[in-house]
Amino acid sequence: QVQFVESGGGLVQPGGSLRLSCAASGFTFSSSAMSWYRQAPGKERELVARITSTGGSRNYADSVKGRFTISRDNAKNTLYLQMNSLKPEDTAVYYCNRYYNARDYWGQGTQVTVSS
Repeated sequence: QVQFVESGGGLVQPGGSLRLSCAASGFTFSSSAMSWYRQAPGKERELVARITSTGGSRNYADSVKGRFTISRDNAKNTLYLQMNSLKPEDTAVYYCNRYYNARDYWGQGTQVTVSS
């Protein structure tokens, strides 16, 4: 059974930083590309960043390029998202994601709120 447990969200002031973690289980994590998505209130869920199974290739949404870094530790079955220079518009629930066999697998999400 595929499971993700996200953590690391919280309330942070504009310009601050947070590091999200996603602990994965139930599949071969080291063989899977992984992604972070986010969903703000009243908006559709959007892709934030994606990383290949080995971490050799990473892609980012234009809105987070240069501020966010996706990474992974395959020995720990864990996906990360380092978020720097946070803006109020980054406020959302953040989800880790695996897309496999035409199906999306999601965690429960972690809330990130950027506000002074």
